Amino acid sequence: MESYTTVRAGYEAQAEVVDRKSRFIAQLVHVESEEAAAEHIAAVRARHFDARHNVPAWILADGRERASDDGEPQRTSGMPTLEVLRGVGLRDVCCVTTRYFGGTLLGPGGLVRAYTAAAQEAVEAARTAGQLVEMTSVVSVTVTVSYPQYEQVLHMVEQAGGKVADTAYTDEVTLSLVFKMGGEHAFVAALRERMAGRERVEVSAPRFAEF
Repeated sequence: MESYTTVRAGYEAQAEVVDRKSRFIAQLVHVESEEAAAEHIAAVRARHFDARHNVPAWILADGRERASDDGEPQRTSGMPTLEVLRGVGLRDVCCVTTRYFGGTLLGPGGLVRAYTAAAQEAVEAARTAGQLVEMTSVVSVTVTVSYPQYEQVLHMVEQAGGKVADTAYTDEVTLSLVFKMGGEHAFVAALRERMAGRERVEVSAPRFAEF
């Protein structure tokens, strides 16, 4: 997987669906681990301690995923929520949907529709707010060169499709660069050929980040 879509870290998307007086409140956030998902689930349960159900579903970038019906009839709430997250290609997210019972039984089909709709509206709320972001597999490269080489290296970075994340100026220039995974190879090869061993280069392991 070279890229995926997630909710921007620090943002919580919320949406509410009402069906026959039952309220379904979906709360969608960015998470990067099972522990972070558990923290969001616990926070929502504390926030809505008086609700009958707080239904969680989460999916991580590495493919791990989990859903619970939290007392609702089997496969009427957690799995439909997870299917929404899968269907729109989200990763590293956790959605907890709180249900306040309105006094009328909705039946399995009604529950599936309500939980699905709440999750879909939370996703759409994040999209409308500009809080859905694409995470790309990237590689960081740190290059230290002399001042006369600086402009030349900047041109090589641009040609290779990289970005300058930071620059430190001391007696030399150290550039912190970011490339889409694979794009760093041509840059490093060209740099070493051009600089004939006068450069210092460090290449990181791939990670996911906005690019």
